Amino acid sequence: MVLAAALLGAKAIATEKSAAGKRRSFTFIYQVHVPGAGDGDVARLWIPLPQSDEHQTVRNLVIESPVAHKMGKEQEYSNNFAVFTPSAAEARAGYDATVRFELTRREYARDLSAAGVQAHLRKEAMLQRYLQPDRMVPLNATIAELAREQTAGATEPLDKARRIYNYVASTMRYDKSGEGWGRGDAMWACDSKRGNCTDFHSVLIGMMRSSKIPARFAIGFPLPEGKSEGDIPGYHCWAEFYIDGVGWVPVDASEASKNPAKRDYFFGTVDADRVMFTYGRDLRLSPDHKDEPLNYFIYPYAEVNGQAMKGLKTHFAFRDLQGPGKSESGN
Repeated sequence: MVLAAALLGAKAIATEKSAAGKRRSFTFIYQVHVPGAGDGDVARLWIPLPQSDEHQTVRNLVIESPVAHKMGKEQEYSNNFAVFTPSAAEARAGYDATVRFELTRREYARDLSAAGVQAHLRKEAMLQRYLQPDRMVPLNATIAELAREQTAGATEPLDKARRIYNYVASTMRYDKSGEGWGRGDAMWACDSKRGNCTDFHSVLIGMMRSSKIPARFAIGFPLPEGKSEGDIPGYHCWAEFYIDGVGWVPVDASEASKNPAKRDYFFGTVDADRVMFTYGRDLRLSPDHKDEPLNYFIYPYAEVNGQAMKGLKTHFAFRDLQGPGKSESGN
C-alpha cells in the first residue's frame, strides 16, 4: 500500500474554500485485474492518476497491489500515472491493482464577458501543440473547409469558437449504435454526424485548430446526478480552447447535444459531476511503452514483451461524501 499525496499538489487544496459555484466531494475506486501471461515475459501496467488543479482537489490517494509500482509522468502533456512491474511469477499468475482516492470537483466556469479586456496571458509553451493535428484528428481540407463555412463572417476567435461549438452540438447526435463510434475519428464523425463524446470533441477540436484556435482533449469519468454511490460504466470527455486574455475555456458539446436547454451553459462551463484524469491524444507513456501510442489514456494499459495486452478487466465506482448525490454550493 502506497500513500501518494505528495504527487497530487498541495497548493490546490487551498483554493477549495474560496472556489465559487457548485462542487461535489466523493470517493473514487479504480480497479484493474490483469490476467496471467506466459513464461519469461517482460510486463508493464500503466494506470492513469488524477491530479489536483484549480478545478479539483485530490486527497488520500492510495494504491493497493501485490506488484511493485512507482509514480510517473507522461512527458508531452504531463499526465500522471502509476506503472506496475510484475515479477515473472506475478505476470504468469495475474494480479490486481486498485486505486482509491477522495476528490472535490468544482464547477469549471470561465467568465467570457472579459474577453479582449484583460491583459494578455503569458503564452503557454504547449499552445503550438494544440494547433497541430492528432492521428485521428487531421487538419485536412475537409475539416478546414467545414470550419471556414461555419465561421464565415466572424473575425474574433471567441465568436468563431462559439459558432463551431453550436455547429457540433446542434448537428451531431449522441448515438452509440453500430460500429465506428468511440474512437474519436474526426473524419468518420464528420461523415456520420453521430457518435459519443470522443467523436463530438474530435470534430470540434479539429475545427478549432483549423481556425487557429488552440484546443485540447480532456478525459475522465462522469458521476450521475441524483445518485450518491454506484458503479460507473465508462469514461466521459470534453474539450477546452484557448483565447488570449481569457485563458482555457471548457466546452462539452456532447452534453449540450443531449440537453439543448443547457447549450449556453456548456459553452464556458462544465459541471462538477465529473473527475478529470488526463489531457491529450496519441500518448506515449514512458520509454518502457513500446507499442503504438495510445489514442487516449483513461483505461489501464498493459504490455507484454512490447506488445499491447488484451483481456484487462476493470471496475469503476464512486460514493458521495456529502450524502444526496447532488452538487454542493461553494463557499
